[in-house]
Amino acid sequence: MSRPTNHHTVDLLGIRIAALTMDDVLGICEHHIVEKNSLLLSVVNVAKLVNCRRDAGLRKSVLEADIVLADGLPLVWLSKLIGDPLPERLAGIDIMYGLLERASHNNYGVYFLGAKKAIIQRVVQTVKQRYSDLRIAGYRDGYFAESDSKEVAQEIRNSSADILLVAISSPKKENFLRNWRKFMNVPVCHGVGGSFDILGGAIKRAPFWVQRYGLEWLYRLIQEPRRMWKRYLVTNTIFVKLSLQAILRSRFRPSHATADTTVCNCRDTKHPKPSE
Repeated sequence: MSRPTNHHTVDLLGIRIAALTMDDVLGICEHHIVEKNSLLLSVVNVAKLVNCRRDAGLRKSVLEADIVLADGLPLVWLSKLIGDPLPERLAGIDIMYGLLERASHNNYGVYFLGAKKAIIQRVVQTVKQRYSDLRIAGYRDGYFAESDSKEVAQEIRNSSADILLVAISSPKKENFLRNWRKFMNVPVCHGVGGSFDILGGAIKRAPFWVQRYGLEWLYRLIQEPRRMWKRYLVTNTIFVKLSLQAILRSRFRPSHATADTTVCNCRDTKHPKPSE
C-alpha cells in the first residue's frame, strides 16, 4: 500500500496542487481508512480555482483540505507551461470510482450525500449492482437547510462510514466539510461535485476523446446551456488572463528558485520529491 508522507506541490494561481498520481491518492486513502485517520480531499477545476480568488470562504475551505488535486486538463497544461508539471489530471469522479472499487474489495462502508432524492436513490441502486461487496453506510439527498447540517453530520457520524462522498455544489460542499469534518469522524471525505448525476444516469459523461482534449466543459455546456453558460464564459475568460500572467512570471523567475514540498497527514513512508 502506498503511504507517502511528503509530496511535491505546484502553485497554480495561489493554490498549491499536489503532484500525485491516481495510485498515490488511492493508496493514501486506503492507509487512512486502515489507520482510522482523517483525510480530506479537494479537487479544483478552472471554475473553482478562479472562484477561490474572490470567495474567501471557498478559498479557506480548499486550503484546509489535506490534499488538493487538479480536476481538469487545463490545470495540467498550465503547470507544464510554467515549468512545474503535474503528473496527470485527477478527476473527482475517477477518484470516486477508484474508492468504490477499493471499498468493494475490502468491504468498506460508504456514505453518499448529495444530489436530488430520486438521483441519490438511483446512485445507491447502481452501486449495489456494480460493487456488491461494498457496504452502504447510509445516504441522503443534498437539499437540506443550513440549520439541518448538524443533524446530517450526526447521521453520518452514527453510520460508522469509512468513506464519505459529497455531491453538493460549491461552496456549500466545502463549507459543510470544513465545519463538520472532525465531528463526523469519517476517515476519508471526498467532494465529488456532479458525479452522482452521472452515476445515477441523469446526465452523460463526456466521451473519452472529449476528456482527452480538455473539452468536458463544452460537453457540459451543451447539455445544460442555461445553467452553465455564464459560469464558463466568465471563469474561462478570467482563467486565460491569469494563466498568461502566470506563464510570463515563470519566464522571469530566478533560476535558483526551487519548488515547494507540502506535508499531508499521512504517516510512515516518504514519497520522494520529483527530480527537476
